[in-house]
Amino acid sequence: MNGLKLKNARKKFRDNKLPNKKKRLGISLKFDPIGRASQAKGIVIKKIQKEAKQPNSAMRKCCRVQLIKNGKEVTAFIPGNLAQKFVDEHDEVVIERIGGKQGRTKGDLSGVRFQVIKVNDQSLARLWCGKIQKGRR
Repeated sequence: MNGLKLKNARKKFRDNKLPNKKKRLGISLKFDPIGRASQAKGIVIKKIQKEAKQPNSAMRKCCRVQLIKNGKEVTAFIPGNLAQKFVDEHDEVVIERIGGKQGRTKGDLSGVRFQVIKVNDQSLARLWCGKIQKGRR
């Protein structure tokens, strides 16, 4: 086979693998709530508890966050022991990707792709360690 024939054959079958097609068409970027950014600000709508997937049986503390940049609502995990008491409704939070495979969910939390890292411009990790107190907005 000559080079042109090989090239055309590759072009014909390159979309047989779905991840390649998604990457080429930019579909994952198009439907990603925070876009190309690594972090995004949002307002806490409500605090919720999500049940962990089998074989674990835990109630993971999460919150619904409405992003400021585009108004989309996402679910964000609140990491840390008793850290949910520092996150209240109508607080301004900064969220980031939780770091699952291929931008998906991580661990036993289904449908949760983001985690809270700051509350009212205070680091959540420092808040629940007791190093600082929660500021007002």
